[in-house]
Amino acid sequence: MRNQDDLLHVASQWIQKAESDFINARHTLGMGADCPYDTVCFHSQQGAEKYIKALLSFLSVDFPKVHDIGRLIQLLPDRAKLSIAITEQELLTSYAIITRYPGDEEPLTRADAKRALAIARKVRQSVEKHLPMRPLKALLKNHKH
Repeated sequence: MRNQDDLLHVASQWIQKAESDFINARHTLGMGADCPYDTVCFHSQQGAEKYIKALLSFLSVDFPKVHDIGRLIQLLPDRAKLSIAITEQELLTSYAIITRYPGDEEPLTRADAKRALAIARKVRQSVEKHLPMRPLKALLKNHKH
């Protein structure tokens, strides 16, 4: 069993990576008509996934190398369940695949990108309720991008 400081350190590393994804999603969405909406959706999914992995790490729950938001949420103990609708989990998970590879998918829209970012923020907020944010923010402050 790892000690609290080690768990906080690992969680802060995941959060740092997640926050980079949020920065990319917000910045890209601000590009206006030139915005590649698939990039916003991708980084939104990645940010949400990494926040969940931060919580799993903090709780010492092993997890597979997957991008499936629902599968990761299922690994959380009952005391740390996230209130993210299954449809929202599935939507974000789909962006881990359809935004990476070419295919015959309908082009994503600004509305899709805004919704993905909103869901990712909801995941972040839900995860933060289960983490000791004061110590984590102190660690993050020492590890600027």
